[in-house]
Amino acid sequence: MTHDKMQLKGLKFYGYHGVHDAEQQLGQRFVVDLEMELDLRPAGLSDDPNDTVNYSLVYQEIKRIMEGPPRKLLENVAESIASSVLAKFGVESVRVKVKKPEVPVKGSILDYASVEIYREKSSA
Repeated sequence: MTHDKMQLKGLKFYGYHGVHDAEQQLGQRFVVDLEMELDLRPAGLSDDPNDTVNYSLVYQEIKRIMEGPPRKLLENVAESIASSVLAKFGVESVRVKVKKPEVPVKGSILDYASVEIYREKSSA
């Protein structure tokens, strides 16, 4: 297993995920952080884009999920992102954090609510 990492931080999307009907009707902002573990040595030595993961394509896949059909739980959104990235991009593991900045909790004062998961290729 490698210790090399590729990260995409602070990806912002507008989606319709949440338990409450209003969240699925009105939508809200979400922020995603993604960390992928893969061997970056081949790309580092070759300087060839074909030897690494195209993070533009990873972004498009996350966008498809975040802006796609509504889901009730952030856990489900994060699991979908992790499964898809592991299946499509040949990475060894992935850490996904999905943040919901505008949490609909009466009287709440907080920066965000979030879930963070870590999945490996062997457990996907």
